[in-house]
Amino acid sequence: MTHESAAAFVADFERAERALPGAATPWLARLRRDALARFAETGVPTRRDEEWKYTSLSLLDKERFTSVANGTERNVTRDEVDAIAIEGLGAHLVVFVDGCYAPALSRVGSLPAGATLAPLARLLAEPPGSLQPLLAPVPNATVFAQLNTAFMSDGLYLHLARGTVVETPIHLVFIATAAGRAVHPRNIVVAAPGARATIIEHYAGGDGAYFTNALTQIVAADGASVEHFKLQQEGADALHIGGIHAAQARASRFASRSIALGGALARTDITTSFDAEGCEATFDGLYILDGRQHVDHHTRIDHAKPNGTSRELYRGVLDGGSRAVFNGKVVVHAGAFGSDARQANHNLLLSRDAEVDTKPQLEIYAHDVKCTHGATVGQLDPAQLFYLRSRGIDAPAARALLTHAFAREVIERIRLAPLRERLGRWLFARLPQGAPTPELP
Repeated sequence: MTHESAAAFVADFERAERALPGAATPWLARLRRDALARFAETGVPTRRDEEWKYTSLSLLDKERFTSVANGTERNVTRDEVDAIAIEGLGAHLVVFVDGCYAPALSRVGSLPAGATLAPLARLLAEPPGSLQPLLAPVPNATVFAQLNTAFMSDGLYLHLARGTVVETPIHLVFIATAAGRAVHPRNIVVAAPGARATIIEHYAGGDGAYFTNALTQIVAADGASVEHFKLQQEGADALHIGGIHAAQARASRFASRSIALGGALARTDITTSFDAEGCEATFDGLYILDGRQHVDHHTRIDHAKPNGTSRELYRGVLDGGSRAVFNGKVVVHAGAFGSDARQANHNLLLSRDAEVDTKPQLEIYAHDVKCTHGATVGQLDPAQLFYLRSRGIDAPAARALLTHAFAREVIERIRLAPLRERLGRWLFARLPQGAPTPELP
């Protein structure tokens, strides 16, 4: 661990503390200070730390990011938001600019009576009530969760009462506009028994180096269902660290779908814990990289109780000198009989300089379980390329077809058609050598 970068964040906190939401609220001020102290004591991870072995955070030493306590809407127009939003989705659109809620750019329609949606900054200044326990340290989170707790300025708070179903997706758009700045969004989703919702967490930004440190917590009660998408599409020089952490009760369902496209360096930790019997979790991921991009996914699924089912599929497409890291851990705890877990990570390298470090892990401490895991790293099949070329398809289009087919399994698992179509366009836009968009069946 290094404490030099941590000291810079501590100094920044001393400057920004009074402008943070709820600064005059005693319980929140103590919470922030305690979290900052734990972060400073641990320090910023280095590659000597096992969980960060393949991911360097040297950008945090080279750049000094200043935290944003109060966002601004003046640099973002409605047209720019519409260009980022997923057209045809008809979603409730909640926009945050530089980490703070932008009501003039948001479009939230009619919600069911049992749904409470609010910017977190508004709640942070109120009595703690049910919010304070949700801001306690998150199990299996990185040290950056403590940094987020210290600096959190805004984000989504969504509470769904028993049996509440939000049919229309809730699309969160986080736009970063200022180079040299740091934003710390915090999102909290609580689904009571039988509730159901779909959340899209979408990050975009402009040029220059900036730092996004995001944390999302999801609580799924008995029989609740939460589908969560994360779209990471930030600027070429951006640094992004995020955590998505779920806790599941009896017979609940949680789906996480992570799409990583942008940034100089991005790491996302995704975890869930089966805290009662009969839980289900699906983790899907797709990362498409080029240039010198670096993307790291760390996932963890804890089968802590019996008869849980988890499915995990991550695929990566890498070009140029890009690098990806995948570390997927499934832990089947003692007594979690009847657990069924499958995990796979497959990677396609489009250049000799691209590199993947993949580490699927299974830890099994129970009997009567079904668990599999595996990983592959390879290149386009020359025989398949030859087959397509022999039928009159030029080389760039043949490569495009095969690359799309590789990524398609993850894309097709997305039930939202407008989002599937947008991902297909993103994929083709990232193909090498200006490959044309082929005709797809």
